[in-house]
Amino acid sequence: MVRSKLQYCAECETYGLGPKCEECGSSMSPPSPLKYSPEDPQGARRRQRQDAGSEKWVESLPSAGKGESEEES
Repeated sequence: MVRSKLQYCAECETYGLGPKCEECGSSMSPPSPLKYSPEDPQGARRRQRQDAGSEKWVESLPSAGKGESEEES
């Protein structure tokens, strides 16, 4: 399902309505991200797909620990 007819070409920085850019022929993409919704109707499905909460997922998160420059002092 297309969320917007307006498309953006990152190569030549133009806008258009088709899947291919008329100027350079590269593929076009939507000009902006989807709107954020606090209800997040697809949140449960997305977390299941990402396997959120598993040991592997938890280990992949960035740590809030000290950086290298702080450890040296």
